[in-house]
Amino acid sequence: MSEPAFSIVIATYQAAGTVARSVESALAQTYPAHEVIVVDDGSTDQPEEALRPFLDRIELIRKENGGGASALNAGMEAATGEFLAILDADDAYHPRRLEVLAKLARERPDLDLITTDAAFLVGDETVGRFGEYTPFVEEDQRAAIFESCFVGGWPAIRLDPLREAGGFDEGLRTGYDWECWARLILRGSRAGFVEEPFYLYRLHAGTLTSSRASSLWDRVALLEKCGREPSLDDEERAALERALRVHRSRAVEAEAQDSVYGSAPRSPLLRRSIMAGVQPRARLAALATAVAPPLARRLVREYQPAEDRLGAEGP
Repeated sequence: MSEPAFSIVIATYQAAGTVARSVESALAQTYPAHEVIVVDDGSTDQPEEALRPFLDRIELIRKENGGGASALNAGMEAATGEFLAILDADDAYHPRRLEVLAKLARERPDLDLITTDAAFLVGDETVGRFGEYTPFVEEDQRAAIFESCFVGGWPAIRLDPLREAGGFDEGLRTGYDWECWARLILRGSRAGFVEEPFYLYRLHAGTLTSSRASSLWDRVALLEKCGREPSLDDEERAALERALRVHRSRAVEAEAQDSVYGSAPRSPLLRRSIMAGVQPRARLAALATAVAPPLARRLVREYQPAEDRLGAEGP
């Protein structure tokens, strides 16, 4: 079979301080990329200055700000390889990442999504792996994709099925990658995994709990969208309902945390306490936060950002 060709797409927004490092890692692959496409999603921090040393080796697309899904779709439309390989503008590839992905693609031509484990970095210190917290699933991927985004956010995706599926949902602010993998898997695609961490994912301080609640509701929205897939059988629908219950509950608890330990309003939580499909603990947290804030501090734990949790746990 022919050698697989990878179009690395780097979507960047206000990342002039880190995008050069990402591009360097893309250009330093032992198995060279077919092309490296950087999509600037309306940045105002002069990314072209950071990218100037690479302009003869990359394709730079400038567009108005439309969000991460919009930027990836622009890269998808421009790509001419067999696979679109995602690289975030503040992360990096290990030099052998495309090499091991190409090997997997040759061995498993039935796979449309191929990925590797990722190392979590705080500064330059490795503090964990994605696969330790979200194990990859080999069997029954149709049901498993509801439970977690086990593919991660940085696979290489075969371009033909990605385009046929309509690319990334630009109506989602976050979670558009998970929703896309779910849509592809429900349409018959399969995902494959290399256990070594050939993707370097940087955790950053300053995670906002308010944005976390919004992101969790985006997860609920993407799972509800999956529920409109007519091919789901009874067992898959049951798995989806379980996942929705978990993620609705996490979103409600995040809103309670925002209110108890931040400045988010309490009034919406009374409505959350009676909504359907929420676990009892989340329901109680919402009710206590709405009507008895002193009690809520005993029930609702303060959120600890991932970079703090993993940094405390160590590698």
